[in-house]
Amino acid sequence: MIKNRFAALAVIILVYILAVFGGIFAYEFFNATYSYQISLLLADITATVIVFIFSLVFNNASVYDPYWSVQPPVILAATIAKVCDFSELSGSLALSLLLFAVVAFWAFRLTANWAYNFESFEYQDWRYVMLRQKSGKLYGFVNFFGIHLFPTVVVYLCILPAVTVVHEGAVFQPWCIVFIAISFLAVIFQGIADIQMHAFRNSGTAGFIHTGLWKKSRHPNYACEILMWWGIGLASVVALGGNLILLTGATVNTLMFLFVSIPLADKHQARKPGFEEYKKSTRML
Repeated sequence: MIKNRFAALAVIILVYILAVFGGIFAYEFFNATYSYQISLLLADITATVIVFIFSLVFNNASVYDPYWSVQPPVILAATIAKVCDFSELSGSLALSLLLFAVVAFWAFRLTANWAYNFESFEYQDWRYVMLRQKSGKLYGFVNFFGIHLFPTVVVYLCILPAVTVVHEGAVFQPWCIVFIAISFLAVIFQGIADIQMHAFRNSGTAGFIHTGLWKKSRHPNYACEILMWWGIGLASVVALGGNLILLTGATVNTLMFLFVSIPLADKHQARKPGFEEYKKSTRML
């Protein structure tokens, strides 16, 4: 077990570099036979399997935690590099770069927050510990399909609209700016919520946070995460002329937060005294 924080971070970075190269190799291999959508999904799963193997090596499912934020910008950057013509600034290239800028901004915020909270391989997300305790002998199945594969598929569906914009050379539309701005603002508010929560925890105050964005919502980060991907999805749909199937990712992501993440978080918080009063006085989202 690597107990040093910086040594553990270095190991995780190496694992993710390996996963990126594994994903690129898989994409090139499958792309000779399948569409870019299927090839990308299979490459994404390949990278996830690599991360999963190392989570088994270190007996810690939290090795996967940064994948949620690292996956989208890597996929989108690789797609832009492979598909876009940089010889002149067209409307399609401008839209692709705008989408990438928002996704990269989102990824930086989320990865930085993860790194700030990361302690070492001795730490594991409380949800994974709970799942291990409840699933017993089935934990291996739950670990791969629930903790690793399911989130990978959700984020794949979320980034697919932007990838489709790039591949199809979608035309920039005025409404794209509105939806991209929504995503951009969502990330800013996520960052504000992070700072407010860190200050609350560092203060040593017991109970529930009742200041800033957390005064208005029990889960402002989740609310903004939902908005982030609806903005990306709607901007892409507008640019592509109304292909509503591309909103599948934003829809599944929303349902995941409403029926999985938020109930788990609320159940975890319910152990504290006064939770019912807090729940009544503070909106969920």
